[in-house]
Amino acid sequence: MRRFGFLAALALAACAPAARGQDSASAGDIPPGLGTLSQDDIALTMRQEELEIRVVPLDERVLRLLTPDTYRSLHDLAQQRSPQVDSVSRQNGVSLPGIFLVTFFGRRQGARFDPQNLNLQVRGQLFRPIGVVPYSSNFNSQQLDQRQQATGLILFEEPVPVFETFTVSYGVISDAWEGKLAKIQRERSRVLGRSSSDSTRR
Repeated sequence: MRRFGFLAALALAACAPAARGQDSASAGDIPPGLGTLSQDDIALTMRQEELEIRVVPLDERVLRLLTPDTYRSLHDLAQQRSPQVDSVSRQNGVSLPGIFLVTFFGRRQGARFDPQNLNLQVRGQLFRPIGVVPYSSNFNSQQLDQRQQATGLILFEEPVPVFETFTVSYGVISDAWEGKLAKIQRERSRVLGRSSSDSTRR
């Protein structure tokens, strides 16, 4: 399998048709800077007795639908960790990884977490992480005090299928992405329309 650097892979994901045809849309025609969605619009949250887990797909096809400041923040975060993501991907023979930005919040003292327990399920197929890239300095400790948080990137062997339904699980299951799809698709149509209109006026 061909191997690409992480930032090159992001560019490829933006311009090329989606793998296996599961997402007919790509980000190639969507310029950043026109979106109005917030990070909450593409975030999934799961709650347990000890933990709250917030999951955000780092995929250009949805990131470009975010407000300019939010897009820039998440894109910069991806750039900062691109060498580590490249390393994990190479070790697993993966050219275009699926990436979630995941934050664990402690709900009680001494709450334990294991990022390898986050799973992705698509069309009945279960995907387990191929690797983890810490973002916050305390991510590797895998323990949190109450109200403390730790953030990292969790990688999967295939891109997250952001234009179809999927579930994520960490003890509990979140199928909330299905409820977000209509708003995401409306925003994509609006941005594409705005981009096309701007191009016509030039």
